[in-house]
Amino acid sequence: MDRKSLIILAVSFLLLIAWYPLVNRLYPPKPAPPEAVPIAATNSILPAAATPAVSNPPPPGPTAELTATAPATWLKPEAPEELMAVDSDGSHYVFTSHGGGLKEVQLKAHRQLVGSDRRHDRSNTNLATLNGSAPVPALTFLGSAVLQGDNQFTLTRTGAMVRAEKSFTNGLSITKEFTPGSNYLLEAVVRLENRGGQPLAIPHQEFVIGTATPISPRDRSVDMLGVIKFDGDKAERADERWFANRTLGCLPGTPRHEFMSRTNAVWGAVQNQFFALAVMPREPAPRLLARRVMLPAPTPEQRAEDSTLIAQPHGYQAALAYPEFTLDPGQAIERAFTVYAGPKEYNTLARLGHQLGNKLDLIMDYSGFFGFFSKALLLSMNGLHAVGLSYGISIIVITILIKLLFWPLTNASTRSMKRMAALQPQMKEIQEKYKEDPRKMNLKLMEFMKANKVSPMSGCFPMLLQIPVFIGFFYMLRSAIELRGATFLWAHDLSTADTIWTIPGLNFPVNPLPLLMGATMIWQARLTPPSPGMDPMQQKIMKYMPLMFMVFLYNFSAGLTLYWTVQNLLTIAQTKLTRTVDPHAIPGAAGAAPTAGGNRRKHKP
Repeated sequence: MDRKSLIILAVSFLLLIAWYPLVNRLYPPKPAPPEAVPIAATNSILPAAATPAVSNPPPPGPTAELTATAPATWLKPEAPEELMAVDSDGSHYVFTSHGGGLKEVQLKAHRQLVGSDRRHDRSNTNLATLNGSAPVPALTFLGSAVLQGDNQFTLTRTGAMVRAEKSFTNGLSITKEFTPGSNYLLEAVVRLENRGGQPLAIPHQEFVIGTATPISPRDRSVDMLGVIKFDGDKAERADERWFANRTLGCLPGTPRHEFMSRTNAVWGAVQNQFFALAVMPREPAPRLLARRVMLPAPTPEQRAEDSTLIAQPHGYQAALAYPEFTLDPGQAIERAFTVYAGPKEYNTLARLGHQLGNKLDLIMDYSGFFGFFSKALLLSMNGLHAVGLSYGISIIVITILIKLLFWPLTNASTRSMKRMAALQPQMKEIQEKYKEDPRKMNLKLMEFMKANKVSPMSGCFPMLLQIPVFIGFFYMLRSAIELRGATFLWAHDLSTADTIWTIPGLNFPVNPLPLLMGATMIWQARLTPPSPGMDPMQQKIMKYMPLMFMVFLYNFSAGLTLYWTVQNLLTIAQTKLTRTVDPHAIPGAAGAAPTAGGNRRKHKP
């Protein structure tokens, strides 16, 4: 590597280190308003086009629409909290008397810390938890005090079923029944009944789905936190990027503080990188709401003991919104929900989505054109792992298979580019002869390339064909829980960056795989012949473009950088193999080019 390359590489790393501090200094983030605090969150619900479908619908009337009235507040009970735990095949459910909801779900087959983070918990006994540290339990009501009162419920248990009950002085009775099942499913039935002698006006309700929280106190993949809603046709998402509302995707903008779906919700879910909590009402809910909420911060003592803890964690709380209605004496309304609280395993979600008919696998974001490649790559990786290969070796084998699949195209492309390089003298003559007439010059060049069976697009076409595969790999590897904790060489977790050391003071990670990827990309660029007609400045830009890719992908998952590094090495091997062929022996490479007089001039080998 020459001196100029080293200088550019050093500058790129300095920019990588200083980018976010510099942006935050020039454009300081705007402070979050009080609405971001869940305990005092205030918002309104816009009118909805549909009314809630329920088992026992209330009588029709002017109250059958969502109205902007009571704020969505959470009244924290003053009474001591009572907890009740229930186990199922793969989950440990913890219910609370505060709100009569689901405090958290612990997944028995998954640990909270994996990879290099395990050094912070030697015993590694903490389980991965959904809705952990959330300020509001899942499956509880937000809104008017009419629905909450003192928010203290009575918990009872009958077999595996947990019942939460509360009676109000005005005759309103709320009963919730939770029944754990298999495949990370939980059945919930919520019943509101008027046991009094007067009609009860029930204000609009927000039934909390849960809160998207980080996997652990050290989980910095906040861009994977978010809320998803499916209306029966397509999915709608609100994640870190939506709430941050950055200008051009990177410069600070005006943050958004509340998300409201435009259509009804067949199901809604909160998720982090590898786990999701989805609530599927028996009848679609009119709307889904989501807000950014603050989570408990670590104490100064904890921060002093472990500097990797997130100073001020946050999450995203989601709720199904229902309109106000009136309950006559003796009348009841009942809503049933199926809850999925578990890992983002595509096979499990696809099977449940097929059984329930609600496309639950859209949580994985494997939709659209690139989603096809993500599914195919995931199934291939799991298939290779099933026969005994590690996930790292499986990625390498898939990369080799993809390279073999595209070998004829890339080989033909390389040969065509070499023919173009061999024909450069004749093409220069044409350009000089017709430089005063660009239109005729282009026409003559096209005729010459057609006669010699070469194309200026030959080098780009195979690369364009591989872009969908790369993007499919990107979406698959960033959320495939199979890679969580999977090791390969020095990488402790293929789902995150392969950090082996952090520079003290700068808090900058040293990741070998992206460095290897960048080195192989530079090597590959040096072996690739330049495109015909490219000026020297463009050649220099293309020469050092790999450094920018290395900067962009420096903190990406080790699985993705492993794929790209192996891909580069295979391309280098193919290029070297092709270079052993004498370009003048390739048909068309030693052919004649038209001269100024229109005749052909013979060129000796």
